[in-house]
Amino acid sequence: MSSETIATILKSLPNKPGIYQHIDKDGKILYIGKAKDLKKRVASYFNKNLQNFRLESLVRKVVDIRIIVTETELDALLLENSLIKEHQPKYNINLKDDKTYPWIVIKKERFPRIFYTRQKWNDGSEYFGPYPSVKVMKAVLELIRQIHPLRTCSLNLKEESIQNGKFQRCLEFHLGNCLGPCEGLQSEEEYNYEVLLAREIITGRLSSVKKLLLEKMQSAAELLQFEEAQALKEKAGLLDQYQSKSTVVSPSITNVDVFSAMTDATYGYVNYFLVVDGAILRSHTIEFKRKLEESEEELLRIAIPELRLRFGSESKEILLSHDCDLALDGIQIHVPQRGDKKRLVDLSLKNARYFRLEKLKNVQLTDPDRHTNRIMEQMKLDLRLKSEPRHIECFDNSNFQGSDAVSACVVFKDGRPAKSEYRHFNVKTVEGPDDFATMEEVVFRRYRRLLDENAPLPELVLIDGGKGQLSAAMKSIRKLGLEGQIAVLGIAKRLEELFFPGDSIPLYLDKRSETLKVLQQLRNEAHRFGITHHRNKRDKNTLSNELEEIEGIGPSTAEKLLTQFKSIKRLETATLEELSEWVGQSKAQRIKNYFNAKAEKK
Repeated sequence: MSSETIATILKSLPNKPGIYQHIDKDGKILYIGKAKDLKKRVASYFNKNLQNFRLESLVRKVVDIRIIVTETELDALLLENSLIKEHQPKYNINLKDDKTYPWIVIKKERFPRIFYTRQKWNDGSEYFGPYPSVKVMKAVLELIRQIHPLRTCSLNLKEESIQNGKFQRCLEFHLGNCLGPCEGLQSEEEYNYEVLLAREIITGRLSSVKKLLLEKMQSAAELLQFEEAQALKEKAGLLDQYQSKSTVVSPSITNVDVFSAMTDATYGYVNYFLVVDGAILRSHTIEFKRKLEESEEELLRIAIPELRLRFGSESKEILLSHDCDLALDGIQIHVPQRGDKKRLVDLSLKNARYFRLEKLKNVQLTDPDRHTNRIMEQMKLDLRLKSEPRHIECFDNSNFQGSDAVSACVVFKDGRPAKSEYRHFNVKTVEGPDDFATMEEVVFRRYRRLLDENAPLPELVLIDGGKGQLSAAMKSIRKLGLEGQIAVLGIAKRLEELFFPGDSIPLYLDKRSETLKVLQQLRNEAHRFGITHHRNKRDKNTLSNELEEIEGIGPSTAEKLLTQFKSIKRLETATLEELSEWVGQSKAQRIKNYFNAKAEKK
């Protein structure tokens, strides 16, 4: 469809809330979105200054736009959610979860049982969950079993059957886990009261159950029923013990939902906390692939309605890590800036990060190529590069009090050292400790040679140093006509500042960033490689000078000995015959006499 046709459609759109659908030439829905203002939102897709590659790809395929106007933004949000599930468009994030999580069910029957299930049936029973952690779910059921003696059998306890003595008490009765409703030893009213208290525990309202137990304990004690009072006290203690295992937050934070989001180059992560009576009773993190480079705000807007529906949340307050421009009737939504609520959101973000790290570790072990591809894409995004830095080279200079200046170049391919391509440089044109001139020389020599040999150039060059070393390197890059072809970056050690050519303001990456870790590894490897070469060269010069002090031993003879014996220690222990083989009998004897005299002085 022509741009004129799209322009005509845009002009006809209303300034109303609703749903829009981008359609391709085959009539398939590419993307479904919701908007407060359809006209403004849809028009933004056809802005000529789009920076998002995936968004540009989507827009190029759009030949038609359909809309559904709604009364409110909330109606649009709910409709968007259901349409995405129905059509699953290519460019939409679809919150799917292949896992089947367990539920706790209070069965609709006479003398209801409480147990867990992975299937929900439309049978009138009450279902609570789902529980992302089976361990947590079983802990809740065990707490109920210890406090409330409810039956576990599947008998059909009709009144008539009980009256006719059809059932016999089982082992659970003798263990104290059941009060025998099957033989009429517990009334239906008493049993249902226990179920009511159990429901309070399931929903996290532990304080009300504990208060009731303590009141009954006090009454029993006043009636001198000390055994019953002790049993009630122990049950209250079990509640305290269970609650202490939950993550306790401020008691002033009662019933709230907490959502936090974070992203990397490819995936997004949303963590959800359910907080009841000052304790985190449920935590769940979901991962999904970003299809249009969705921001944290967009991910929250998509995830919140879905996760609240999935976990049956009725909280009237939602705490967020990012303001996502979401309106839900009767619910207060805000981003805390300080205090206990802010700490709670930070804890949620910490859980999201931990979930991501666990995922990445698994990918690294099971699919190394995917792990590498993800890091390369992340580095491209973090460092604002035109292409993924599959080939990176890093330079580091080294000298000792201005002497023996050397430089090292290390090479990483796909984020890993390519040691066979490491190079040392003995500085030729620089006199004295001039770090900037040294950097300019070695960078020029390195890329002059690669150009002459028609060898592949790196996507990124990392310079160990600040703005001065970076500027020196850029002089050589410009001389060679490579500016714009190779990305160049400086890294300063003290604060891990990253400098771009021509930009005085440094870039600071998160200390936990994988991009920064790769750059630090490059810098440290270049430093190690350079120091090793510098130390060897200095030792060699020292040894050469010492040998030249021996009468009759000149530079060429010293060089020959160093090449063969490598070190002073090996020369000292060499026999006269071994020395004679390389420098002749006369010189060998002089060398032997020199080291013998040196040993005697010690």
